[in-house]
Amino acid sequence: MTNTTADISVTLVTPTIGAIVSGLDLSQPLGNAGFVAVQEALLRHKVLFFERQALTPRQHRDFAAAFGQLHIHPIYPHIAEQPEIIVLDNHADNPTDNDNWHTDVTFIETPPMGSILLARQVPPQGGDTLWSNMAAAFDALSPRIQTLLVDLSAEHDFAKSFPAERHSAADGGGTWQQARAKNPPVVHPVVRTHPATGAKGLFVNEGFTTRILGLTGRESDALLRFLFEHVARPEFTCRWKWKPNTVAFWDNRVTQHFAVNDYLPHRRVMHRATVLGDRPV
Repeated sequence: MTNTTADISVTLVTPTIGAIVSGLDLSQPLGNAGFVAVQEALLRHKVLFFERQALTPRQHRDFAAAFGQLHIHPIYPHIAEQPEIIVLDNHADNPTDNDNWHTDVTFIETPPMGSILLARQVPPQGGDTLWSNMAAAFDALSPRIQTLLVDLSAEHDFAKSFPAERHSAADGGGTWQQARAKNPPVVHPVVRTHPATGAKGLFVNEGFTTRILGLTGRESDALLRFLFEHVARPEFTCRWKWKPNTVAFWDNRVTQHFAVNDYLPHRRVMHRATVLGDRPV
């Protein structure tokens, strides 16, 4: 199949976030026209869904690599032949650790511009994922709160989502200790300006943000608690029910997502590629 813009249709999931893209075969090179169409749709809709995409790990990797350098996760298991593809295999003996609102890998200096998730095995019911639009969340705040937030910075810490007690048992802690040493806490702005659109969006998340600099502990905790609750307002979000071989591609710079943990004891297997981005400003 040759991917052309004439073949592509885009259907909204909600007015605020999310669109289904039809007419592309992600197992084949996008070509310039296909690449531009996907990029423009991603900027507009924040998260894109592509159904009926039976990709091999190599094809998954190649599609993601068209958008930039890929991240290799320090903790999650990966496909042996394609280390850029991580495996999220959750079941009764390995429940998910993604059932909170978070933005992927904000514990590094240059967090991902996007993540590309492929559903390999889904439970008979449940296991949905929600996404939230952080530009819409920022715009909904009062001007005075916006003014306060744009001058603040926050710390993001790998160990908040990947604590030693959960992730160090397999090899006596060696992998976790190495990952911790390579990923000390980093500081990002509380409000990020999107490098492609110029839109301002909230850039703190429950998964990795530990404190706001320059505030007392109580002040920081109270403000973060408010923001973590604010981003989950339904009017900023969409909810996706997975089918096998569906791909989701989201703009990690301006979204958060939540993997609903309601399907145990059933199994849910997802593969993810993560495209590195730039330093938030």
